[in-house]
Amino acid sequence: MEQPDQNVVTSLPRSASAPQQRPESLPGEIIFEVKGVSIWYSAFKAVTDVSLPIYEHEITAFIGSSGSGKTTVLRALNRMNDLIPGARLDGEMNYRGQSLYGTDVSATAVRRRIGMVFQKPNPFPKSIYDNVAYGPRINGERNKGKLDEIVERSLRRAALWDEVKNRLKTSGLSLSGGQAQRLCIARTIAVEPDVVLMDEPASALDPIATGAIEELMRDIKSQYTIVIVTHNMQQATRVSDRTAFFSVLTDSKDDTRTGILVEHGRTDQIFQDPHDPRTQAYVTGRIG
Repeated sequence: MEQPDQNVVTSLPRSASAPQQRPESLPGEIIFEVKGVSIWYSAFKAVTDVSLPIYEHEITAFIGSSGSGKTTVLRALNRMNDLIPGARLDGEMNYRGQSLYGTDVSATAVRRRIGMVFQKPNPFPKSIYDNVAYGPRINGERNKGKLDEIVERSLRRAALWDEVKNRLKTSGLSLSGGQAQRLCIARTIAVEPDVVLMDEPASALDPIATGAIEELMRDIKSQYTIVIVTHNMQQATRVSDRTAFFSVLTDSKDDTRTGILVEHGRTDQIFQDPHDPRTQAYVTGRIG
């Protein structure tokens, strides 16, 4: 994790501290607005002309075949692609009305506000306690009592406290796969992000552990906005409020491939009444 940068812009807008309940049929506030975004890795154009809104305190699922750009777009939401040499983005990607890629916005500040949980659980080789306390310590928290509160609160939110409260000094590497992934979620939310991005967080887990992660996502969406990449369409229907379907477009002239966003909308509409025949073919299993 990067050290705090004392010169970064600190004016990225924050969410309200206590989100109000709203009717399920009404959309929430738009938290991300993606407009005409194309992303390159050097000369390779990974995705082309992606535009979609992402709403606050909802779970948005990105689905589609391999190579369609789902993870590329997900990683762009907290500037993780900046870490890849030659990566660049054209178009607009706004967070709460402010450009994530503005010249005065630090990627470090962005990643503090928009956390990431990766496909493979990756606990640090530290104790369970130190895994969760790591981010707050990096951000300057030294008070033991406050760190204790943060660790317990984060582990409770990640539905892990009762399983580990008597062994907080045990290595995080000793946990099962599902527990390790929930520890990584606790570590992510310990720094109080506004958004949690998840890149196939249950793909390496058994069905029971997968169910626990899905239940956790549903439980914490009232506190965080969640965007998830998943290859599991059943998972998308179980947990997400909205779904975006990505596909691969092949140029017949030179056989180049690029990811495109075909359709996005409420999850029940995407799976039950898709507008595009390509979406229909994918969600019914006629294409993979």
